[in-house]
Amino acid sequence: MLDVLTESLAEKIRPMRIDVVAGLPTLGLTLAAAVAQKLGHSRYVPLGTSRKFWYRDELSVPLSSITTPTQQKRLYIDPRMLPLLAGRRVALIDDVISSGASIVAALDLLEVCGIEPVVIGAAMLQSQRWRESLAAAGPRWIARTVGVFTTPILERNAAGRWQTPA
Repeated sequence: MLDVLTESLAEKIRPMRIDVVAGLPTLGLTLAAAVAQKLGHSRYVPLGTSRKFWYRDELSVPLSSITTPTQQKRLYIDPRMLPLLAGRRVALIDDVISSGASIVAALDLLEVCGIEPVVIGAAMLQSQRWRESLAAAGPRWIARTVGVFTTPILERNAAGRWQTPA
């Protein structure tokens, strides 16, 4: 499944002539590494939530996501990775974009570093609610976002079955 998803995502972003792929934790890192490989790159730049002693606080931003809404986390970039991104055509990759909170945090972090991705890619775009967050971050981001597939957000009905919200 990973091979199929990454091949499809790589084909969608290949026309953007990506120089380097950056990925978000946690499953976005797996996807980013595989997409980078499909694009012919030997490495990718991982963003992370685990602060290493050589990281700098000014190269981090607050991070929230729908999978960990109550945890106070920060998203970091290893300062040693900045030369790999500077002046390059960057693809920002995550596994799922749902509310848009995580991807906007990553955009904010890259902006602090003077980096503007040319494309945002995800395996799954869940519902349409992410569009509001990305539009607030800048109207260009919706047009620059691609996914392999889209899904609705499901909720459990009274009978215990999953359905799309009414």
